[in-house]
Amino acid sequence: MKIHNFSAGPAILPQYVLEASAAAVQDFANSGLSILEMSHRSKEIVAVMEEAEKLVKELLHLGDDYAVLFLTGGASSQFYMVPMNLLNEGEKGCYIDTGAWSAKAIKEVSNFGQVEALASSKETTYNYIPKDWTLPSDAKYLHITSNNTIYGTQYHDMPNPDCMLIADMSSEIFSRNFDATQFDLIYAGAQKNLGPAGTTLVIVKKEILGKVQRTVPTMLDYQTHIKKASAFNTPPVYPIYVCLLTLRWLQAKGGVAAMEAINKQKAALLYDEIDRNPIFKGTAAVEDRSMMNVTFVANNKAHEAAFMEYCTANGISGIKGHRSVGGFRASIYNAMPQESVAFLVELMQNFKPE
Repeated sequence: MKIHNFSAGPAILPQYVLEASAAAVQDFANSGLSILEMSHRSKEIVAVMEEAEKLVKELLHLGDDYAVLFLTGGASSQFYMVPMNLLNEGEKGCYIDTGAWSAKAIKEVSNFGQVEALASSKETTYNYIPKDWTLPSDAKYLHITSNNTIYGTQYHDMPNPDCMLIADMSSEIFSRNFDATQFDLIYAGAQKNLGPAGTTLVIVKKEILGKVQRTVPTMLDYQTHIKKASAFNTPPVYPIYVCLLTLRWLQAKGGVAAMEAINKQKAALLYDEIDRNPIFKGTAAVEDRSMMNVTFVANNKAHEAAFMEYCTANGISGIKGHRSVGGFRASIYNAMPQESVAFLVELMQNFKPE
């Protein structure tokens, strides 16, 4: 039976990526060595790092004024690295609270400067993107979580503040067109739409760094990793290689613009069924619905267990909603084929609760 992987993360990867990464474990680049055994200083691995950086910049149309880093610690480490590297004591970082991850990011800022949450949708279980907020004149930066994996909401119009703009794009990076040069720093955990767990992509405008007065620990200073091309210490070589394979796959598909067109089709297919089918209803505000994480519930909660069993019996994996909200969540990242979305829709149409 074919398994359709709708997991929110670690998430589905393209078949080409799985096959090529598996082969590299046995013999990488005809070296006779596994990629797991090779020095990160070897010419083969240096080439991997350089190509991965190059493809990120090409796909997002970025110039040399931006640095591309592959770090460890997950996106959660960026919650404190961002204010540590960008805020002096007394300076203010502003945040829009759209979910669990933005709330965790907000919690870290007061260790390094002032923090102000300009708006929040917490009172309605984060089911919309707040739009009625005012940026204070003393804001050093504005931080957003552009796609909210748990709650299924997404920014469709990016803010354009009169300060630095920072974004956690963990669950939507490379899924749609946007002006990356509008942002001063973007970070994304790889394990949702780029690769496996183990590395985190950071894209940062070089000119914003080196301006804080505090001493930043060496390993937590973005400039350390820029100077050493993400290899100050031994980087997570294998996860970065899998990211490189995914970037190659994405480029071969036609890049971000082509992927956006495909993702819109997949999302429309599933949302149309949710809106049509009287058994289900979506949980996110229609105007803020995510193309990556589709959240929905059964109108009759008693039907949810039966639908989950029906999905499992038919090869649907990872569709259970986050434990904090329940219901269902279909994560339809770049690597999710439209055929799998169509299969889920067919199951929804055929489901007959007792």
